[in-house]
Amino acid sequence: MAYVTLNGVDHYYEWICDGPQGNRPTLVFLHGWGGSARYWERTAQAMKQDFDCLLYDLRGFGRSAAAPNTTPDLGALESFADDLEQLLTTFKLERVFISAHSMGASVALYFLNRFSQRVNKAVLTCNGSFEYDERAFKAFHQFGGYVVMFRPAWLAHIPLAPQIFMSRFLKGKIPYPDKKVFLNDFLQADMATALGTLKASVSKHATETMPEAFSAINVPTLLISGQYDRITPAELGRQAASLSTHIEYVEVPETGHFPMLEDAATYLSVVKDFLHG
Repeated sequence: MAYVTLNGVDHYYEWICDGPQGNRPTLVFLHGWGGSARYWERTAQAMKQDFDCLLYDLRGFGRSAAAPNTTPDLGALESFADDLEQLLTTFKLERVFISAHSMGASVALYFLNRFSQRVNKAVLTCNGSFEYDERAFKAFHQFGGYVVMFRPAWLAHIPLAPQIFMSRFLKGKIPYPDKKVFLNDFLQADMATALGTLKASVSKHATETMPEAFSAINVPTLLISGQYDRITPAELGRQAASLSTHIEYVEVPETGHFPMLEDAATYLSVVKDFLHG
């Protein structure tokens, strides 16, 4: 396994390329909360003839190390955008394409606002703009905290656990081994990072900064929603897309929070048309 140090933290990364890396434009993938780059591998394999695909695990998730608990901005999504900037600098990548999902799409959004000169086009999947609701946010943080803190390792050995765990995220079907990967990634995520990013993703700060960030997008961007996404409802994606003339919006029918896996054919068709258009 390959690692690169970004802002003092070791990050796992991998290249998926059709031939030697460096002969095609680079497409960087960012995963969502509690996950890892593993769920992007199939998409990257389908894109590798046209792009050198760079996948990496965000700090504290998957195979990447966690930052020291003393880090003040442990959960700040803007700090993850700093990691991405250093990743590109380390690999001497002047300009890239970005494909990001869920919380990773929020990271990409902040990156677009601060480093737009380094992005050709961006694809943001299952993300959106939402309003502040103190009561609902407090309940979400409390429930989310319980879920993160109660993660016994033995759950990974219960046959039905992956299906139960993924049921809220999906409308369509994905292979059982993929569900096991998602559950294992969630069980192994660093607790402090998982809690910090959970609170940062659903916060008053996010409701104030994200609409401004969507409005400020000035590079071609595709925002994709799953029609039946219960984590980030499609309506939030539509609202975000309406904030900038640089954003195109597409809704993938009969999918939930993982349209790239639930309907890979439609998702890939939409993404390829946009990136090559």
